[in-house]
Amino acid sequence: MADILHRIGIKSSSIDDVYQALTTERGLAGWWTSNTQGEGNQVGNIIKFRFGAGGFDMKVSSLDAPTQVVWEVAEGPEEWIDTTINWELKQDGDYIIVLFKHLNWKEPVEFMHHCSTKWAIFLMSLKSLIETGKGAPDPIDVKIDNWN
Repeated sequence: MADILHRIGIKSSSIDDVYQALTTERGLAGWWTSNTQGEGNQVGNIIKFRFGAGGFDMKVSSLDAPTQVVWEVAEGPEEWIDTTINWELKQDGDYIIVLFKHLNWKEPVEFMHHCSTKWAIFLMSLKSLIETGKGAPDPIDVKIDNWN
């Protein structure tokens, strides 16, 4: 199994702001994709994320407000099926530290390399949303290759 791991610090006095950006339709649409449908604030909910190149359905599998959000991929590309996305949040001084994990890839295929870079871009979008009020969700995100 292979995993994508990232760590970012978001300058914010409120861990709740970051948690809301990960669990509300408005928050998710503000940094990941503007075509987001569904709320991530209850275990069992399905959130639909659509991009120009396709999309994903995530099932909220665990919530521990305001420090953890876990999704299971319910629908999406074959490589994403049976993977888990885990967001761990913690306050550290003036920063909210986000430990991001996209876990249980069957193997580190080329698509995983693409997704790792895109996750980094979208994590920077989340940082920008919280710190400045403006993220860069799809379709205005940074395009990195011919897959998006």
